[in-house]
Amino acid sequence: MSTKWITLALLSLLFAACGDSKKDGNAALNDKKAALEKLKQERSSSDEKIKLLEAEIAKLDSNAAKAANVQLVGIAPVTTQHFKHYIDLRGEVHADDISYISPRGMGGQVKAIYVKAGDRVNKGQLLLKLDDAIVRQQIKAAQEQVNGLKTQLAFAQNIYQRQQNLWNQGIGTEVQLITARTNAEGLESQLRGAQEQVKIAQEQLKTTEVYSDVTGVADVVDVKVGEIFQGATAMGPQIKIVNTGSLKVAINIPENYIARIRRGSPVVVEIPAAGKSYQVTLTRLSEVVEPTQRGFLAEARIPYDAALKPNQLATVRIQDYESANAITVPINVVQTDERGKYVFVMEKTAAGKTVARKKNVALGEVYGPTVEIRQGLTAGETLITEGYQNLYEGQIVGTLN
Repeated sequence: MSTKWITLALLSLLFAACGDSKKDGNAALNDKKAALEKLKQERSSSDEKIKLLEAEIAKLDSNAAKAANVQLVGIAPVTTQHFKHYIDLRGEVHADDISYISPRGMGGQVKAIYVKAGDRVNKGQLLLKLDDAIVRQQIKAAQEQVNGLKTQLAFAQNIYQRQQNLWNQGIGTEVQLITARTNAEGLESQLRGAQEQVKIAQEQLKTTEVYSDVTGVADVVDVKVGEIFQGATAMGPQIKIVNTGSLKVAINIPENYIARIRRGSPVVVEIPAAGKSYQVTLTRLSEVVEPTQRGFLAEARIPYDAALKPNQLATVRIQDYESANAITVPINVVQTDERGKYVFVMEKTAAGKTVARKKNVALGEVYGPTVEIRQGLTAGETLITEGYQNLYEGQIVGTLN
């Protein structure tokens, strides 16, 4: 056989083999497609069987049906309570009586000090003695002048009486009588003036003694013997008396609260540094708004307490609103949509299902974590307080416990 015929025979065999391989590959693909279609049909049949079984189980066991789509939530009953709203501010403790002692006159050099810082003093107690040498000399001179005028007046009055007697007897002239009387009256006037000068000098002497005008504690005694006492220096008061028996808390209230606060409003005062708390009322409201701070001053008296000091910081809660039968909820359960504020409550349907219901609400005052509900909820409903974030209207719900 020639080489040509051998080559043709080999090519024929090769083409035949390739054709059989392609046929085998198509058969495998078709087999896989058929297997996939069979599985899909079996799955569809299984799904139908599952649905039928679920429906039959739901008819026989309602709890199983609920468990399929139930959303677990936390709940709390909606009730009424006494709700109060406060304005939280800061204040300072002040002593009702703080006296900055000053001299009655121009002051002077200190000769003696009868009090030291920390001493308790009474109203009217002598605190300082100032130099009085010049004033005493003035008193002495004025007194001597008075004594001299008294002697002259006695002599003039004697002359006048004698001249009057002679006149009654027809002796002497009227001019002599009038002159004697004028001399006596002039000396009487001078004597009265001199006596007034003595009184003035005596009052000046009293100004050299410095007294306390309140009862309290000498908080500051910043003066020494030999120094000039004038009441205050560039460093501050020289003597300060503090009466802590009557204390108050001063509060600066922003002007936007003017219409909400009145004299007698309840106040809770807390002194953190002393660990003290007091339930009091506002005793004073300023009639003027301070232009720089845009607020007005209020005061609340607090009981005496040895642990309190003037200028201590206080936290103050002023009650500006209350409702005896308010419905309140935690502020975090209130949500917002395009229609406004709402909450979810839990209700039972006519079919006996427990579902979530959306309730639009109108809010009132907010204080701390609590908000007042003025419309939208009634006492006796069941508020959803946990798990409310992803709820929708009508969703089946169950409780966490």
